[in-house]
Amino acid sequence: MSSFLFAEESDEEYDYNELVNTIKSVKAPYLAGDYVIFTAERDVRHIGIAFDFEDFTEIHSFKLKKFTDMEYEESNSLLFYILKLPKNVLEVNYRLIVDGLWTTDPLNENLVFNKDTNLMMSHIDCTREIPPVTEKIANGKVRFVYKGKSGQKIRLGGSFTNWDSWIYQMKETKPGIYEFELPLAPGEYQYAYFTGINSFPDNTNKVKCYTSDGKVASLLVVN
Repeated sequence: MSSFLFAEESDEEYDYNELVNTIKSVKAPYLAGDYVIFTAERDVRHIGIAFDFEDFTEIHSFKLKKFTDMEYEESNSLLFYILKLPKNVLEVNYRLIVDGLWTTDPLNENLVFNKDTNLMMSHIDCTREIPPVTEKIANGKVRFVYKGKSGQKIRLGGSFTNWDSWIYQMKETKPGIYEFELPLAPGEYQYAYFTGINSFPDNTNKVKCYTSDGKVASLLVVN
């Protein structure tokens, strides 16, 4: 078991702030990496948005962005919402709630009919490349992923090998992407990657821990 857990600082807050800075005008919703940016005119009291992948059970409120002139006086403003796309969600259907009334998005001409609700939905194609990460997959297996330079010999070791790093060698499935699938029973596992005599934690897993000998490793909980 790990003596101390910690998570690396997330880049999500930085990404979000950077995306807010890119919003300059009201336009049709658009895809920006793993995010979708929605905008609206500031001529209503409140705009909410609900998504099909949440079964329309949550309403997310748009936020206000103000623009200032050279004298720092407000010159314009708009409403916006930034959606962080869940992994493997490649399309989004949604509806807006404008001052309490459900409606489609007037800025999005792409509509689909939802048979379950008998309503028209605004639609966005979110097809994008989804980078692999270490995660549980089918058949009780975990896919371990390492991203680095191409042409390396990367090994996997952890509490499930009694820290023997010479049992499992990862396969380079794409340039700089190394993978290895391993069946693991539910539980908590420490692990690291190895090259030569050096070990390093998983750069696709933000949860880290210290091993009993004080080294930084990654922590995986299999449910």
